Amino acid sequence: MSEVDKLIKEIKSQENKPQASILQRFFKTGPGQYGAGDVFLGLKVPASRLLARQYNQIPLEDIEKLLGSKIHEVRLIGLLILVDKYEKTKERKEKKIIVDYYLAHTSGINNWDLVDLSVYKILGDFLLTDKRAEKILNKLAVSKNLWERRMAMVSTFAFIKAGRAEETVRLAKKLMKDEHDLMHKAVGWMLREAGKRVNKKALTDFLDENYRQLPRTALRYAIEHLKPAEREHYLLKK
Repeated sequence: MSEVDKLIKEIKSQENKPQASILQRFFKTGPGQYGAGDVFLGLKVPASRLLARQYNQIPLEDIEKLLGSKIHEVRLIGLLILVDKYEKTKERKEKKIIVDYYLAHTSGINNWDLVDLSVYKILGDFLLTDKRAEKILNKLAVSKNLWERRMAMVSTFAFIKAGRAEETVRLAKKLMKDEHDLMHKAVGWMLREAGKRVNKKALTDFLDENYRQLPRTALRYAIEHLKPAEREHYLLKK
């Protein structure tokens, strides 16, 4: 039995049906919902991280079997292994192979936790020093695929961690009118982090210019760490 098949067998052996039922509802897997058809076994993230560490030597070409699985936790563990490989790789040429692989398999990165736990650590980090950053993020930002649009926005967390807010603000302007609530949350989350970690003025300047057009969910996320009077200022004038 191959290592990837052993991993899948181990994941299935840890099935927790009551927890799976909770996760199915939490991640909106019903017909017509954003996670429609996704299948959960009920593993919690710490257990998934442990398995990813135990099987982190699975070769890149075999991770495709994980990312193509109908089971959410299998795809998550595949992504966690990818993150581990990327972070341990020193050569930029080798990092690019992982980034290109990631972008070629976005069909398996199809729920918000899968995006949020991987994209800024792989794609975002790589784009910090890549001249194609704006082009790649713009392409994702205009995708018809919700998860690719979220990838664009959440990728900027890497820029925020590096002390840069410009990319976040630029994409927030592009994506703030997105119709999906999960994008409202992503935009507000990244704006909040830019204001908190990099430059509060970058956030307040953006809000002063755009708060009337910003969906209320995005606005509430963005102002979460402002002082009460500042939050009230934007909410009352909304």
